[in-house]
Amino acid sequence: MTLPRIDTLVAALKQPASLAALGPGAWDVLIRQARQADLLARIGRVAQAEGHWDGLPLAPRRHLASAMGLAARQQTELHYEVVEIARALEPIELPVVLLKGAAYTMAGLDASRGRMVSDVDILVPRQRLAEVESVLMMGGWVSMNRDAYDQRYYRTWMHELPPLKHMKRGTVLDVHHAIMPLTARLKPDSNLLLHSARPLESDPRVQVLCPADMVLHSAAHLFHEGDLELGLRGLVDLDALLREFGSDPAFWPELLVRARDLQLDWPLHQALRYVGTLLNSPVPSHVTEALYASPGVSIAPWRQRTLDALFLRALRPAHASASDAWTPAARFLLYLRGHWLRMPPTMLLWHLLRKLVKSTHSAPVEAK
Repeated sequence: MTLPRIDTLVAALKQPASLAALGPGAWDVLIRQARQADLLARIGRVAQAEGHWDGLPLAPRRHLASAMGLAARQQTELHYEVVEIARALEPIELPVVLLKGAAYTMAGLDASRGRMVSDVDILVPRQRLAEVESVLMMGGWVSMNRDAYDQRYYRTWMHELPPLKHMKRGTVLDVHHAIMPLTARLKPDSNLLLHSARPLESDPRVQVLCPADMVLHSAAHLFHEGDLELGLRGLVDLDALLREFGSDPAFWPELLVRARDLQLDWPLHQALRYVGTLLNSPVPSHVTEALYASPGVSIAPWRQRTLDALFLRALRPAHASASDAWTPAARFLLYLRGHWLRMPPTMLLWHLLRKLVKSTHSAPVEAK
């Protein structure tokens, strides 16, 4: 079955000059898809940066400007929140190691252009988790989830504390001690990530992962966890990181070495495959060849074709215009796959049965 094309959306992200040729119908579909993918603000920022903003029709420009305003406000609030987190951790002399969107924004990377950042993710040493939670509670952050099972689930098996929410500002903070659950098949060493983290010039209390680790974390989050609701945005993040970091020839050998050291060859292989297929990212052939030859990436052709059929549907905006009859099934199967990769079978069965029972009841935050 032929999948609906998303060429207009991809072109808007990569060649904003193409926006000038769009008619009202194409604009309508583009805005709906981009809003669903959380990419509307990025399209506007890219169009502005490359000098095409003034040539856009007024009505679509209003939608883009509204999204850009929201993204800008979130990033402004993020800067304030990171300072407050750094201040809270000062008594225990720990830096704030930012992950994902917060890291891209605070480091001023291209991936932050128009990037929404609704919460903050940080990485801390597991052995100091109790200290971190204590000082954050003193600073006004409290757990959002009071369910006993969910608390045990997060604290015993997951790679993070239950989400914390600030009592006054309402901001959400995710405190990670690893980038994958403790029960996952892949077990990247968090100490390697923390050891290579780099401080920001503007504030040495705040750090971000090194370039290779940023890419690997993004790849692992997208292709191991199975959370593909904003899968295309995740690919756009990866594309931006690869283009920015890849201009340094030393980046690619380091990426391969780090992938091996962190046991993330497989997620990286999948990330490079789909970011190339959907966004035409410039990945050197020797990198893909080296990954394909890695023992951790060995895969039967039929299995790769199956994954292609699933991911090429799920890595699209969750909108009817970008979906076919098989898309809901693809998303569901990848959701199950994500759980399978991070839990033993018995635990997975019990967890999914419990989620099924709880699905008739609403909860502020439910275990993933």
